[in-house]
Amino acid sequence: MIEIPSDLHRDVVPLAFLLGTWEGAGVYDFPGTDKCNFGQEVVFRHDGRPFLEFRSRSWVLDEQGEKVRPLENEHAFWRITSNQHGTGGEREIEVSSVRDDGTVEIWYGKLHDGKPQIDLATDAVARIEGAPAYTGGKRLYGLVKEELLWVGEKAAPEVPLRPYMSAQLKKVLSPAKLIQDINDLPDDGIAFFR
Repeated sequence: MIEIPSDLHRDVVPLAFLLGTWEGAGVYDFPGTDKCNFGQEVVFRHDGRPFLEFRSRSWVLDEQGEKVRPLENEHAFWRITSNQHGTGGEREIEVSSVRDDGTVEIWYGKLHDGKPQIDLATDAVARIEGAPAYTGGKRLYGLVKEELLWVGEKAAPEVPLRPYMSAQLKKVLSPAKLIQDINDLPDDGIAFFR
């Protein structure tokens, strides 16, 4: 069930399915780097203004699933730029992001009509001098059976656009939400199991 906070700006209500903290794992594989499994935490939050704030942290995992070292961090702002309040039709999305490697990206895409799926593609990429070679990318995000799935594609001067990173994330329940759910149980706590 998707909850819509009462203070969420109405322009981003169609993105409410993204809100919260998501954690999981995925695979990273791009030519010139070591293929690895990674862990990831993604947070989508809002402060009442007409955008969602996105933060992603990922780290390399060893064969036992333990953290080895950071992989990449990203911070972004997601907006709906057209058809925010429409009752039908796709909505256009704009994302401005910065990564810890010195890459800045502007993404444009769409939120599909009638399903929680977002397609994005880079419109502009800027890099500081020491950032890895990168010319553009695509991403697909989707909510499937209460899990946030995503896949990223990446291109570099010598590498055509190809999938390089994907993950399967589960929503993390906050302690406050767990307490609220416990308060909804019958008084004796046993009736729940009958």
